[in-house]
Amino acid sequence: MTETMKVVLAVLGVFVAGFIMVGISKDEPSDAQKEAASNIRNYVAIQTMANDKCPAAIKKETGEQVFFPTETKSDKESYITLIWAGENTKTGGFKKASCTLLGSLGGISELIIDDKVLIKK
Repeated sequence: MTETMKVVLAVLGVFVAGFIMVGISKDEPSDAQKEAASNIRNYVAIQTMANDKCPAAIKKETGEQVFFPTETKSDKESYITLIWAGENTKTGGFKKASCTLLGSLGGISELIIDDKVLIKK
């Protein structure tokens, strides 16, 4: 065997050993890690649904487009409440709008605009 062949075999051996080490070291996530990931996915789903449905409901009721809520309340598991401060009160807009979305309901459970309850489920 030539010296070049020995070097090539040594390099291949190092690569094989590296692949084996990586394959062996992969661990399954623990139950706590799985639960934390599940909670995060659930919260993101609720928040995404609220960000889609609430501005559309407010625009339908007031004619004013809202973008970013001024306040957010949530237990990070089952509900999220988005609160907007209105800007165009002189042109028929609103002062304050609150929209609560329940994850179990899958939609808006409460919509309050200027202390007037429009949706209550």
